[in-house]
This record gives sequence, C-alpha cells and structure tokens, in this order.
Amino acid sequence: MSGWRSKAGRSRSGSTSLALAVVAASTIAGVTMAGAASAPGRPATANTATAPAASASEASPPAGTIPMAASELYLLYRNKSWQWADGAGRMADEDRRFTAWVESDKGKSWAEGRWLVTDAGTMCLKADWHSAEGVFPGKTCFAHRIGDGTIYQRQVPDGAWYVFRHADGRADDEAKKLVSADLVTDHIDSLKPVRRPKQSPMKQQSRK
Repeated sequence: MSGWRSKAGRSRSGSTSLALAVVAASTIAGVTMAGAASAPGRPATANTATAPAASASEASPPAGTIPMAASELYLLYRNKSWQWADGAGRMADEDRRFTAWVESDKGKSWAEGRWLVTDAGTMCLKADWHSAEGVFPGKTCFAHRIGDGTIYQRQVPDGAWYVFRHADGRADDEAKKLVSADLVTDHIDSLKPVRRPKQSPMKQQSRK
C-alpha cells in the first residue's frame, strides 16, 4: 500500500468542505458551479461540476483492504464535528442527527438531517439545506476501507481513493479535522430565521 497519499499530498483542486458545502452553495448560487466538486470526487447532487479524473490506482480499492464495518464508522464519526474551509458539519450520536452550516461569498446556508453508516463501509449525510432561496434536499456518501490500520476514503460514486487517516496518525490527515467540540449548533441557531409567536385573535382585536 505504499505510494498512497493523503488528500493534502494529492494535486486536486478544492477542499473536503466542498464535498458537502457544494450542496448548499449550489442552492445559494442557483447555477452550476464550475470547479465546485471537491477532492476527491463529486457530490451526488445536481448542478455540480465533474471532478478531475482519478488515476488508475486511485480509482481502484487499495490492495489488501476491506470495507469498514458500520460499528467502526460509528465510532469514527459519532459526536464529531467535521471542520471545513467554509463551515462545519456535526454527526451527533442522539438520533444520528446531522447538522451543518456553510458561509461563502455566495451566501449562507445551514442543514439538518441524519447521518447513516453501513457494513459496506459507507457513511452518508442526508439533510435538507436551507438558504435564502428555499429548502433543498441533499445527500452525500463516502466509502471507507481499512488495511494495516490505515483508513482510505473516497466520495461515492466516482471519487478517487485517498488516505483519510494513516495508521500512525499524521498532521495532514483529513481525519484530524474530526473534532469533539461542537462547531455547529450555536452557529446554525444564529442562521435560522426568528419565528415570532402567533398572536391570539383577542390580542389582535385589542390593538384595533
């Protein structure tokens, strides 16, 4: 399994944040976003650009690896915030709740939904993204394989495999961006519109 690189060591444009943020950003922009697809892969959503093609080695599962079990993915992501360049997403243990926010020059967006794991090594983030233009459903999935303690990840369906976490845990591992601190709840609360309480007919009449 030598020769495999972390995402930071691979020459691809974009960032992991765009793998999820493109869902929100595309709804904010309302148009196709050229170059918005993340490294690695392309979100399974409409109005996104195609990511650069993976090399032959990156397109095939790493040799000597097996899909991660749902229990392993659960321990990897539960109660963690995933830091992105333009926001963050959080995978809460309670009800497998997924929340996220994104802020860019295109606008602001926030999401609420669920995160799901399978024994096929897949972790999916399914949520409704809220922006000034409305509410839009989105789903992004990542495949995971493990071998000799190293975790590999790619974005489904056609992302390139890369080292998500080295066995010895390196500083540039994408997994280092999974932190226990809640980087989402307070932020999306500030983005949600204020809901004013409805007044009873009696109070409305008294004002006349």
